[in-house]
Amino acid sequence: MSRSDEVYVVGCGMHPFGRDETVTGMDMAERAVREALADAGVAWEDIGYAVGGSDVSGKPDTLVGRLGLTGVPFANVQNGCATGASTVLAVANALRAGEASLGLAVGFDKHERGAFHVSAARYGLPDWYAETGMMLTTQFFALKTQRYLHEHGIAERALARVAARAFRNGSQHPLAWRRKELTEEEILNSAEVSPPLTQYMFCSPGQGAAALVLALGDRAFDLCERPVKLASLAFRTRRFGSFEVFSPWLPPGPHRSPSVDAAEAAFRTAGLRPADVQVAQLQDTDSGSELIHLAETGLCGHGEQEELLAGGDTDPTGRIPVNTDGGCLAGGEPVAASGLRQFHEVVRQLQGRAPGVQVPGAPRVGFTHVYGAPGISACSVLTV
Repeated sequence: MSRSDEVYVVGCGMHPFGRDETVTGMDMAERAVREALADAGVAWEDIGYAVGGSDVSGKPDTLVGRLGLTGVPFANVQNGCATGASTVLAVANALRAGEASLGLAVGFDKHERGAFHVSAARYGLPDWYAETGMMLTTQFFALKTQRYLHEHGIAERALARVAARAFRNGSQHPLAWRRKELTEEEILNSAEVSPPLTQYMFCSPGQGAAALVLALGDRAFDLCERPVKLASLAFRTRRFGSFEVFSPWLPPGPHRSPSVDAAEAAFRTAGLRPADVQVAQLQDTDSGSELIHLAETGLCGHGEQEELLAGGDTDPTGRIPVNTDGGCLAGGEPVAASGLRQFHEVVRQLQGRAPGVQVPGAPRVGFTHVYGAPGISACSVLTV
């Protein structure tokens, strides 16, 4: 692929995650978009193609009423936890197809307090599945984590180490929701939700927005001193037999997660290996999910997570810094914004201007990963 076909991130913006009852989801989205435009040094009128996503907070294309009625093509996507990554993929494909040289991706959501309200019928499942309680993702992820810890001989303290690092990173990040450090003991001794996961090992449905401005080829270098290349972005769904969110049955033997497929495709397209990654964002809707995704994406081997965490290798100063902004555990999960938050953090890290703790050593390769219902995953490799 020549540079004329390459896509770069040249601007990013984000409304702080958390809860803000003084603004709407659309307000959050508008702020994120305007910050991204300002960061890129362009105006809304310069955008030639836009894609937005929201799970519960409105039709993203109606943002044109706030940003300007320029006639820009503006598509909506809704793809669960992969919504943010899907907006980036759609914009990148449009730019490569010659639709425009400058595009925008935005995701936003403003969820109510409490657990996500999910309909079994919406996912093609019968009522009995919901009646068992398995539509509660806390139950599903706890079962999956319990099985994984048993299969690979990992102690429950590893779950607390994941959460403690997340809250430690979040405490230093101005856009994170949870800004208080918690010790491993506090996390282990917090209220049990679904064994082995306790209260502070889960993220919460949240509120927030994030946006990116993407540019094609040389246009990126005209706009940005240090554009970040979208070296690859791969999206995959579940295979037969995989044990995923809202799966009504469990395979007895080994299975292959969509995260494995998406990560392998992303690294293959980028011409890089997991060992090349210097800063990573992994879906951590709970501590167990991050443990599992560390191995599924190839960043470590199955069963190596306990030693990796105990040695500080996933800390910002470690070998493979993970969720340097606190991830979902510290930021909460506004579904459509969460994947774009990952891009925002990795882009800022690679540019050496992270809002929170900065990874030392001028990292040049970043990685993002999202995973959600009903078994979908998207992974990207970003480089400078």
